[in-house]
Amino acid sequence: MKRLVLKVLPDEATRLAALKRGEIDIAYSIRGELADELRHTPGLSIKAVAVQGTFCVYFADQWDAKSPWYNQKVRLAASLAIDRKTINEALTMGFSHVTGASVFPDMFEFYWPPPPPVYDPAQAKQLLAGAGYPNGFDAGLYFCDSSYSNIAEAVVNNLREVGIRTELRPIERAAFLKGATDKKYKNLIQLGPGAFGNAATRLESLVVKGGPFTYGNYPDIDDLFPLQAVELDRTKREAILHKMQQMVQERVIFAPIWQLAFLNGVGARVSESSFGRIPGFPYTAPYDELALNRV
Repeated sequence: MKRLVLKVLPDEATRLAALKRGEIDIAYSIRGELADELRHTPGLSIKAVAVQGTFCVYFADQWDAKSPWYNQKVRLAASLAIDRKTINEALTMGFSHVTGASVFPDMFEFYWPPPPPVYDPAQAKQLLAGAGYPNGFDAGLYFCDSSYSNIAEAVVNNLREVGIRTELRPIERAAFLKGATDKKYKNLIQLGPGAFGNAATRLESLVVKGGPFTYGNYPDIDDLFPLQAVELDRTKREAILHKMQQMVQERVIFAPIWQLAFLNGVGARVSESSFGRIPGFPYTAPYDELALNRV
């Protein structure tokens, strides 16, 4: 019986090089140009897993009447400025799920499928002009987990193209999460919630008053949350949760980016990688399903 050996290789290029040399059989998280190189390397293949991590831009100042983000038209303009399809093709080879659901993964119970997001920079500029910003505005800092600063860089560039001028501020993950839960950030925050659960648990942590990542709240959305929590009829509970998600989408509390596809490299010796056997889980599991070709 062969032993399973795990190696920690923090750098993506190092992981890919080890996979190409045959030193390892599976490499987690290979993105962008490296993923394209992986895809075109004979004997290697990409295994993409759509995970529960949903990336979005959070307008932390939308409850401040003095902020441009208080205006829903400005928030919608920012969402229209994001070229999700191009970013998806460049960074995750088109495997990420581009939906309008912001913080709600499509595999979660009680998920409400919103209309797909639209990329329309011309309309974004029109909305900004109508909101009193014909020349755009200085939007301050754009905070993100440094592990996903490549996504943030692309979004920041898109925003600048329509006149929303913001400066990227990547922060190491532990510090970023602490700052987010301590409510220390302003302007724009790139969130990527990845906890398992259902639509109700996402609402509780990211939308409803008192949530660890909630910077502000809408009372009419808050009023619906306890109703769904005590509703024993599943159909009625689902209807309440769908209504709450619809309200989140209509008010542009977040600008959705995508539901992340975790890209992994698999070597020629692997006959069964076990990726995707647990929905939403990005890694190989269960390990006893892993199999290598006989040599």
